[in-house]
Amino acid sequence: MTVLAFLLGLGLLITVHEWGHYRVAVACGVKVLTFSIGFGKPLLRWKSRRPYPGQDTEFAISLIPLGGYVKMLDASSEALTPADAAMALDRQPLWARAAIVSAGPLANFLLALALYAATFWLGQYETRALLATPVAGSPADLAGLNSGDLVLRAGGDESSLQDVDSMEQLRWWLMQQDPMAQVFVLEVQPKGRSSAHTVSLTPPPVVEGSSNPVTGLQDLGLVGAWSRAVLGDLQPNSAAQRAGLQRGDEVLRINERVIHDAAALRATVRASGRAQGPIAEQLWEVHRPRQGVLLFAVTPERVTEGTESVGRIGAQVGEAPQKIWVQYGLVDGVVLAAQRTWEVSRLTLDMLGRLITGRASLDNLSGPLSMADYAGRSASVGLGPYLAYLALLSVSLGVFNLLPLPVLDGGHLLYYLYEAFTGHPPSPRWLEILQSAGMALLMALMAFSLFNDVVRLGWLS
Repeated sequence: MTVLAFLLGLGLLITVHEWGHYRVAVACGVKVLTFSIGFGKPLLRWKSRRPYPGQDTEFAISLIPLGGYVKMLDASSEALTPADAAMALDRQPLWARAAIVSAGPLANFLLALALYAATFWLGQYETRALLATPVAGSPADLAGLNSGDLVLRAGGDESSLQDVDSMEQLRWWLMQQDPMAQVFVLEVQPKGRSSAHTVSLTPPPVVEGSSNPVTGLQDLGLVGAWSRAVLGDLQPNSAAQRAGLQRGDEVLRINERVIHDAAALRATVRASGRAQGPIAEQLWEVHRPRQGVLLFAVTPERVTEGTESVGRIGAQVGEAPQKIWVQYGLVDGVVLAAQRTWEVSRLTLDMLGRLITGRASLDNLSGPLSMADYAGRSASVGLGPYLAYLALLSVSLGVFNLLPLPVLDGGHLLYYLYEAFTGHPPSPRWLEILQSAGMALLMALMAFSLFNDVVRLGWLS
């Protein structure tokens, strides 16, 4: 499933990108010799039965599916007839060459817009923005947020509040914010009340070079959606099973602490393992269906996670959070898709800038293995999440190709900018040097991102 989802998605993105180059080249009167999806040895070749006027393009699917290319006629490398010379790429005016090069990334942005629109039109279930117990001492805790608070709107201040329908929308709103922002404002409706009020959250300072410079829910102490503190499956011979707890038990209190939700239960159990010495026995007050309130003596086990010691009872905690159906009409879907495409483009460019300047860790780079993993996961969830992930990849491909690096579309645009100012293109010698340097840099980035993939997926452990 993972490999198939990745190859289908990547094939779509590459085809659309190269089709952008191809279609604009044909429109500008340039002769296209080859349109290939993939590199290396062609596995399949064919020609159109009804080619565009003057075209005799060979289409191919090649062995290595990590890219593609459109080969166009070049007057500098071949002896051509006057008719063919007029269709050579290097004989076209500067604006036409720039349009052909720009068409690939533009096609990716248009594909992303279409995919995002499809996800908004299809609709999907999203998690209701009910907050769980915030992390003790976190910005959310200090702001006075409580378990069961419903987030209605969010903004940088009270004059810029935007509607929030789900946890997914709240996460997306936070991603768009400046990580250096001094305050975030949430309008919340407390549990059991009809009125709402605003709270101001002061995020922690962003550490330069951190692996995740974007503000997220966890940075603010928002641990996720609210759900009851109900136990799920118990592991054999676990602390929970030895104490007599059962699946379906709802934890009401541990010692003197009231347990409002699953997040509070997890935090309390985990905190018990951080104290020095043996873990003390706890008195749990539990509601069991058809039996009422019962008391149990529970002693969590201490386990090590990374460098931290935490408590564990060996039971699943929590239940499925409340869901709402979110779907948009034709016009709203297109408008939101355009906004999302623009926002993702801006965020991608901002992240690339942070990587280049050292304000974000290179650990953020992902390669084909992580992409395949995410593609498989999103496809297993449903069509909407899969299309949204492909849209994200399409935007990333478009932005990346516009970087002013030799061998990328942005590098060719940089050559054309040089030609526009000087009246002549860079010399063949300089082009060769720049292309070699660009290829070496690209290979180094690919190798590093592949190493990140291997580490991220745990293949080295």
